[in-house]
Amino acid sequence: METNNKAFKPYISAKDLMPEFTPKAIILGSIFGILFGAATVYLGLKVGLTVSASIPIAVLAISIFKRFGKATILESNIVQTIGSAGESVAAGVVFTIPALLFMAGGRDYFQYFQIFVLALIGGILGVLFMIPLRRSLIVKEHGNLPYPEGTACADVLVAGEKGGNLARMVYYGLGIAFLYKLLMSIIGLWKDVPTIVFGKNSALPNGTINGEITPELLGVGYIIGPRISGIMVAGGVLSWLALIPLITVIGSGLTSPLAPEATKLIADMSPSEIWNRYIRYIGAGAVTFGGIMTLIKTLPTIVSAFRDSFNDLKQSRSGQKIEQSRTEKDLPLVYTLVGSVALVLLMTILPNVPTNLFSAVLIIIFGFFFVTVSSRIVGLIGTSSNPVSGMTIATLMATSLLFLGIGWTGDYYQPIALVVGSIVCIAAANAGATSQDLKTGYIVGATPVKQQIGLLIGVLVSAVVIGFTLLLLESTLGIGEATVEHPNPLPAPQATLMATVIKGLLSQNLPWGLVIAGMALSAVIELCGVSSLAFAVGAYLPLSTTSPIFVGGLIKWFVDRKNKTTEESEVGPGALFSSGLIAGGAITGIIIAILLGTTIGTAADGSPISIMSKVNTGLAEKMGATGDIIGLIAFAAMCFLLWRYATRKTSDLT
Repeated sequence: METNNKAFKPYISAKDLMPEFTPKAIILGSIFGILFGAATVYLGLKVGLTVSASIPIAVLAISIFKRFGKATILESNIVQTIGSAGESVAAGVVFTIPALLFMAGGRDYFQYFQIFVLALIGGILGVLFMIPLRRSLIVKEHGNLPYPEGTACADVLVAGEKGGNLARMVYYGLGIAFLYKLLMSIIGLWKDVPTIVFGKNSALPNGTINGEITPELLGVGYIIGPRISGIMVAGGVLSWLALIPLITVIGSGLTSPLAPEATKLIADMSPSEIWNRYIRYIGAGAVTFGGIMTLIKTLPTIVSAFRDSFNDLKQSRSGQKIEQSRTEKDLPLVYTLVGSVALVLLMTILPNVPTNLFSAVLIIIFGFFFVTVSSRIVGLIGTSSNPVSGMTIATLMATSLLFLGIGWTGDYYQPIALVVGSIVCIAAANAGATSQDLKTGYIVGATPVKQQIGLLIGVLVSAVVIGFTLLLLESTLGIGEATVEHPNPLPAPQATLMATVIKGLLSQNLPWGLVIAGMALSAVIELCGVSSLAFAVGAYLPLSTTSPIFVGGLIKWFVDRKNKTTEESEVGPGALFSSGLIAGGAITGIIIAILLGTTIGTAADGSPISIMSKVNTGLAEKMGATGDIIGLIAFAAMCFLLWRYATRKTSDLT
């Protein structure tokens, strides 16, 4: 790649004028923003991780335009720009806002209007704050910051311009994922979580081995690769096959509850109850330490990004003329200054939104800081590896400690602290995706101001649908702890962690012994030379989530060995097929929620009868252990298909 950005020539010259910001590009981008935004809500609540949507959207846009009418490469770029905003905003929302459900009085704010406002303001701030940073990070650092997803997306667009069958892999993955989950989760032909729980009198009391054998988790594992997925499953093995049995052995002889549990003996607890009462706090400490360590490691890039950004602003204010060709036009800087302040101040006067003037100031300060951090980090390691949760934890801890210092310690202030963290999280997540989109645009020769307007449209469209999706999943599948009504809820691991941090700090009753033990575990992992954040997230998640992710990473390892490569391209057949698995699995999960939420009558006891109860055969549960075996066979077949498609040559698709 060129190290001198003056020598760089985009694919479409600045002098070439062609259709770009057209109605068909805006409409298709908005549709993808809705679809991938809704899918990301489901995936984020289920796994606590998200992956970049830009590449699959670009691939799908090219194929749709080819089938239903020609389009320019710049129109396809606008489609992926608008569509990717939905995925990034949704990620920030599901990492934080569901935490309201776990706070005293927080459910009062878990309403559509509040979710819409927070998603909209956070997403817009992520775009506005990136305006003064584009020239510094995207243009001047073109040869130093690769922005891997942005560069790969540009490769996809150029390849699509030249012709090829890249989209076929995405469609295959999407179709297979839909059929698989239709048979498993809707019709119920096999179990979706084969499980082995060792007895309390065994050598491994309460030890648990299980796996949620879904296409979306398999796809996530393939995309993040063997190293990160292996580190994640290691954390899960520690929690579910070491710590839970250890606590069971030590606590089985106790005759009184062990704090922080107040009523139940450890001897009477199930593995999930031990996780909820003890492991959850250990995991929270581990994730907190891992997030902080990630930020510390990136301090040099933070300082560099701020220095370059302010130097660029200084040049603009000093009257130095910058030639404004088509490919250099940004939204005016005044939009950032006036727009961001106006948006945050608007929050303080909106009804029933938990915020005040002091928290609004914190949003501006932390927001711009972490938007810069996020953009710089994704330039090096990509959006999917962006440690947004670590940035959010740091924001929440700083906010909570400031609140504590001025005496704001009651339950009333917990949602206010969360709003600061949620808007910063959404802004940072969207800024990371925005950076990748602007990088793509820079390479293909797009008009930045049109991309920035497209991103704002994508934020608005996705904010409209995200609230509906979140409320639908909460009412049908449940979020957080298991209940009689929702025995297998979406765990929302990131949001649960955020609530734990805020409640513990403001109420001053955090079980620090368990939290510090978790921090020590992360410290040990760091001292071993391994990034602790992935390990900590794995320790915090159920093993059922990390084990299929590890299988996906393992397949990636075998594929790379067979193809004799160290790493497959972002646009390789395996990555595209996995993107289809993720999208298909997540979208089918939302369909399941709709089937559960749609009633067709009332039972004799007065309970509603859903469409799902009529469609699902319940065969898997009736078969007992046989349902587990059939599920494993079906999952193995899907793994084989992933292997089969991933080992195809990329050259055959372009």
